Amino acid sequence: MFDLDRWHEIFEAISKNKLRTVLTGFTVAFAILLFTLLFGVGNGLQNTFKKQFADDANNAIFIYADKTSKAYKGYQAGREIKLKNDDLKFLVNKFGDKIQFMSPRIYNFLKTTYQNESSMNDIRAVKPDHQFLENTIIESGRYINQLDLERRSKVAVIGRLVEKDLFKNRSALNKNIVIDGLSYKVVGVFSDEGGDREERMIYIPITTAQGIFGRNDEVDQINITFNPEMNTEEAIAFGKDVQQELRKKHDIDPRDDNGIRTQNMAEANQQVGQMMFGINLVVLIIGLGTLIAGIVGVSNIMVYVVKERTKELGIRKALGATPAAIVGMIIQETIFITALAGYSGLIVGIGLLKWMSPHVEEYFITNPSVSKSVVIGATVLLVVSGLIAGYLPAKRAASIKPIEALNSR
Repeated sequence: MFDLDRWHEIFEAISKNKLRTVLTGFTVAFAILLFTLLFGVGNGLQNTFKKQFADDANNAIFIYADKTSKAYKGYQAGREIKLKNDDLKFLVNKFGDKIQFMSPRIYNFLKTTYQNESSMNDIRAVKPDHQFLENTIIESGRYINQLDLERRSKVAVIGRLVEKDLFKNRSALNKNIVIDGLSYKVVGVFSDEGGDREERMIYIPITTAQGIFGRNDEVDQINITFNPEMNTEEAIAFGKDVQQELRKKHDIDPRDDNGIRTQNMAEANQQVGQMMFGINLVVLIIGLGTLIAGIVGVSNIMVYVVKERTKELGIRKALGATPAAIVGMIIQETIFITALAGYSGLIVGIGLLKWMSPHVEEYFITNPSVSKSVVIGATVLLVVSGLIAGYLPAKRAASIKPIEALNSR
């Protein structure tokens, strides 16, 4: 492998056969480049699906109320349903140990100020359990607690970017911010994997919001997490039971798809899993097809190359070269060209993925990337295929008698 004379012969052969070297290298490099891009885009699509659910618990169920679409029990269609505090008690009494965490929500979009700085922010009124429903990460201070609910305290837990917008490089902890004209003490700062929008949220106690905004005991939404020991089928069935029981409580036709609606993360995760499997399968089939095309291309070129060099090999044999030396030279040359070309395709592919990354998010492709081990494995496969493709015709050529090789055309 490290014989200088052998390497000199290989480079001389490459320089004299530039076209076939370029064709072989291009076939391998292009195959690896396409393979890298395909797997990178596939991973980018998967990252998008994962990001969509990064800020919510995987076992969450979101419950919404709207207008009915069917008449029922003397009520006309179009009746507006309102979720209330007693709906939470109803769910606890009805389902008990099947519920892990629970919190209502009230939404507002209000002006928030601190000294001379101001911003418009989403305000969510919640209970302490909401921290686990949203996977909220407390960076400093604390989250809303039970005492805040009982006292109807004017306290706020603000997102990391709210702190940055209003307080610049200073800490917001224990400072007072003004939300819609009322002062709230900042008791915590949080981060959220859901992105910038989530980190510009402000959380306040649900009881405080109901008193200040005149909502009495009404809530906009109820969020629960089901027992994580449930399997997917049990979790989906549980979500449907919750929906039906609430529809029954609010006198809604059981066949009415409106009135009470739920979004079950178990169903969403199941659909995402199926979609990811489909994406992986498509990428794998296309990727393997690309590799097979590369292998066929390399094989055809190597068969042609060895045939073209039969006379040269005959001269080498006439000068004393052994069949093993001839086969070894061709194999070494093949490995060198395919490995170098494969690595070049890998580098170009990874570079293109990095360049594409900030430009393709609008197409639902997030951080397209590929494991180097996967692409290196594909490159090794091509190299081995090239080795086999070169070995068989080289062995045949090396076994030809010198006089026959010299007379070949």
